Amino acid sequence: MTDPAAFRRQFPVLERCAYLNAGTEGPVPGAAADTVHLRLDRDTAYGRVGPTYFEEVKQLAADVRAGYAALLGAEPEQVALTGSTSDGCNTVISGLPFSRGDEILTSDQEHPGLLAPLRLARVRRGVSIKVVPFAELAGEVGPNTRLVACSHVSWVSGAVADVAALRASGVPFLLDGAQGLGVIPVDVRALGADFYAASGQKWLCGPEGSGCLYVRPDRLDELEPPWPGYATLSDHDRILESGLAEGVPRLDLGFPSALRSAWCLASLEVFTAAGWDWVHERAATLAARLADRLAERGLTISPRGRSTLVSWAVDDPAGDVERLAAAGFVVRSIPTGSLVRASVGAWTSEEEIEALVVAARP
Repeated sequence: MTDPAAFRRQFPVLERCAYLNAGTEGPVPGAAADTVHLRLDRDTAYGRVGPTYFEEVKQLAADVRAGYAALLGAEPEQVALTGSTSDGCNTVISGLPFSRGDEILTSDQEHPGLLAPLRLARVRRGVSIKVVPFAELAGEVGPNTRLVACSHVSWVSGAVADVAALRASGVPFLLDGAQGLGVIPVDVRALGADFYAASGQKWLCGPEGSGCLYVRPDRLDELEPPWPGYATLSDHDRILESGLAEGVPRLDLGFPSALRSAWCLASLEVFTAAGWDWVHERAATLAARLADRLAERGLTISPRGRSTLVSWAVDDPAGDVERLAAAGFVVRSIPTGSLVRASVGAWTSEEEIEALVVAARP
């Protein structure tokens, strides 16, 4: 069984504050920082050239792809390496062959990282964007709905989408997994997801500019890569005549960074060593305790699922975030609904939960 105190010691920032904002940026494991320093020292001393270097870069990227795939319940060839959840959402929404009058269904709790690609589809391609309550998505599917695009776990409240109902609707769906991957167990095949986009810098504690996109194999050929590059094509001697490369890696964004890959792998190893079942269960249990204790104190908790996010209503979200920061708690405000949100991780201690309960309502 994993020792919570030993796991917690792997995140140096916890020595100075109660870090409850992994929903924005995860805490950096000390092992990841050490790995990045070693990689940078190596590249500085030996340069970033030559067959050996490029083989190392390719292998690091392959290992990250495999790591993401294992966490998603997918195969490596079904996963693209991106720079963010938004990259994955853009790839799907820009790459699918929508026509004027087609409808994309989304919810009233979506992040700008999904809403911005939806706006572009409306402006550039005449797609109708229908916004409905998060809990009512599946029931709002209509005859012109070509895609449902929504969060797996709401960034606003921590509510979990009714994926079974989405699957039963028969309409393809894209899940924004920014608050899903690393938060709750994910098995894209069991979910029946057509597309699943996720971040690396949040709950996986990787670097900014990291993420992944799962594409169900039978949907891949519907996507025209919207940001093509060297890895997109199969024939590098006849670029203009080339077909597309095999598998979802044709959707990779940019040349893989050795520093990024090394950091991603080191962070993933921290969680793998602890055991993802333990990580998920501990974080969700602590978050539920926080929600219950805050409600007992008279605060209004946003309806949530079994996730790691807890949001409560306040009169002055920005002011409360500043006040809590001064008391040693790193949380964030959510403009929608005048909320303060805490992101509870497996690294969080029981003592921090109880102290936040007291501090949240002075």
